[in-house]
Amino acid sequence: MTINAIQDEIIEEFALFDDWMDKYDYIIELGKSLPLIDEKYKTEDFLIKGCQSKVWLHAGLEDGKVIFTADSDAVITKGIIALLIRVLNHQNPEDIALSDLYFIEKIGLKEHLSPTRSNGLLNMVKQLKLFGLALQAKS
Repeated sequence: MTINAIQDEIIEEFALFDDWMDKYDYIIELGKSLPLIDEKYKTEDFLIKGCQSKVWLHAGLEDGKVIFTADSDAVITKGIIALLIRVLNHQNPEDIALSDLYFIEKIGLKEHLSPTRSNGLLNMVKQLKLFGLALQAKS
């Protein structure tokens, strides 16, 4: 499935909820399904800088596709990184680096986060794309 097809699927899912409390609950549920990061990656080197909560992110290349794992010490943040990974996992590094993550705007996520969480979201997106660039250069 393409990055845009996954984003469109997420937009449809979020349209089912009437208020943001339900959307937050859904984001928290998504966090519970996050592919767990290996404990050896829960170090300073894998922390995303600029996030209020701790977010660890690891990326590897498997058969030309990027495989992400992550974790966070905050339930909402864990759900947000789970959403981002859902969109970008198992994609080509170049597609990740060039992706336009329009679903964030369409579901209203950024506007419903505190300024510090919103800033953290931008840093998560930036780090995911940087991994795409780095792995693209490697392959």
